[in-house]
Amino acid sequence: MAITGEYVPSKAQWVREQVEQFEASNGQEANTLPGTDYPIVVITNVGAKSGYVRKTPLMRVERDGVYVAIASKGGAPEHPEWYFNFLAHPEVELQDGAERKTYRAELVEGEERDDLWRLSVDTWSTYASYQEKTDRQIPVFKLTPVD
Repeated sequence: MAITGEYVPSKAQWVREQVEQFEASNGQEANTLPGTDYPIVVITNVGAKSGYVRKTPLMRVERDGVYVAIASKGGAPEHPEWYFNFLAHPEVELQDGAERKTYRAELVEGEERDDLWRLSVDTWSTYASYQEKTDRQIPVFKLTPVD
């Protein structure tokens, strides 16, 4: 099911510009973290409070068709806004390159969280330094395709 509604771009200029360029090129441009060669995906979600459509570029962490979203906010003491969006509206759209599908976001705990956290750190080691910067345990979401 496609996410519909009024799209309100991010307050952060770099996020707005990356999402715009990524979508305009069907995922062929602006598909890495700015200044790196680390791939990203863009996740479309619905705002928990506003109900507006939001778009978030996140690091590409994937295994066997299941994606992982790490709510690190760069190691800030608080969760990113999209964390609350995923909890309130777990159906999201994920675009990886030109491919766009619907996924269900699930906050994971315990051994499953530990496994997906290791996968994420192995994919992008900076996540480990983000965890060192904050007292909160960084949340991990598993994104499973909706058939």
